Amino acid sequence: MPCAYLIVDTKIDDPKSYENYKKLTKPVIESFGGEYLARGGDIFVEQAELWSPSRIVIVKFSSMEKAKQFLNSREYSSIKSI
Repeated sequence: MPCAYLIVDTKIDDPKSYENYKKLTKPVIESFGGEYLARGGDIFVEQAELWSPSRIVIVKFSSMEKAKQFLNSREYSSIKSI
């Protein structure tokens, strides 16, 4: 079964709340077998006219089903609003 990747381009308006979100989300992602491959850092964009990302997060899951289970989980639903 092929892996699935959750790719997020995040714009942070409230850094303090985002730190709380990261702290709460990491163990939930890991409980669904998720592994962070990228979490912020410097971005180089060759063709910015096509896409200008702010902050990239990439999480690898063992399957699409696991990624969907995480996104729709009770544990994550209470954190999403942050």
